[in-house]
Amino acid sequence: MADQLIDKFNRVVDYIRISVTDRCDFRCVYCMAEDMTFAPRSEILSIEEITLIAQAFVELGVSKIRLTGGEPLVRKGVVDLVSNLSKLEGLQELNMTSNGSQLPTLASPLKAAGLDRLNISLDSLKADRFKALTRTGDLDTVIEGIKSAKNAGFKRIKLNAVILKGQNDDEIMDLIQFVRSNELDISFIEEMPLGQIDHHDRAQTFIDSAYIQEVIEKSYKLTAVDDVSGGPSRYWRFDDGHKSRIGFISPHSHNFCGSCNRVRITAKGKLLLCLGNEHSVDLKAVVRKYPNKLEPLKQVIREAMMIKPERHEFDLAQDVQILRFMNTTGG
Repeated sequence: MADQLIDKFNRVVDYIRISVTDRCDFRCVYCMAEDMTFAPRSEILSIEEITLIAQAFVELGVSKIRLTGGEPLVRKGVVDLVSNLSKLEGLQELNMTSNGSQLPTLASPLKAAGLDRLNISLDSLKADRFKALTRTGDLDTVIEGIKSAKNAGFKRIKLNAVILKGQNDDEIMDLIQFVRSNELDISFIEEMPLGQIDHHDRAQTFIDSAYIQEVIEKSYKLTAVDDVSGGPSRYWRFDDGHKSRIGFISPHSHNFCGSCNRVRITAKGKLLLCLGNEHSVDLKAVVRKYPNKLEPLKQVIREAMMIKPERHEFDLAQDVQILRFMNTTGG
């Protein structure tokens, strides 16, 4: 039986999110600055290093991995990485979060390589607004990517939507109708104060999950369900029997730290113990000092569990508590 990773608050860590790149072909206004400086490629983990780190975690009891970015599908070799990870004995789920831009060509290869599920970010169904929110994105390409993922055989595709007051809050029901029409799931995510942005004041554009739920329930009655995805979403179903699920990720209004089972690996190889804190350990240094060796890596990971903090402390009155952008953290 594999080891278990348990932190000092007796939480079992069985889920890791791995950022395979800090680069992205979008510049979403809540995620990063318009003019970004990305890490030199020499500072980014190689495909082989990511595979070794993932193997170490799976041998320590991790059963779920999500690949993130930046945009993971702009990383050269990402399909090979999916193939490598899908073969790890003991791994039960291999998922990915994507902006959808590369899925028209990569959905089928990813499915064939062993990817289990996809989350796709989609904050607007209006082409001009989508372009404004992403700065560079093309809505039609993302919609085509969603269709390609369905045609490739991905099940329970989930959209992620960040709703901002005065930006896209008039599209809540449009997004609901879209997921119902296309038999998708959706999670609405409260914006997190990561990285210094100049597009909007986060305190003024913040919308909590309760408001979004109230808007939806003017048209559909919802019932909470016990479905779990391994992540922080709390799920609800439509009482009319429709198969689509609605999730809410609420780091501000419904703190989920007490049941946190996750850690993150940044693109530069830092083991980040909490999304909302800077507690971290440099795994890149370990894999480069001890190439192809699992035991030194596993020992460092075990010890790192003792510095995983109890919770994050997001405060909208202080616009930025964490200076790193989401693209360097991994979604």
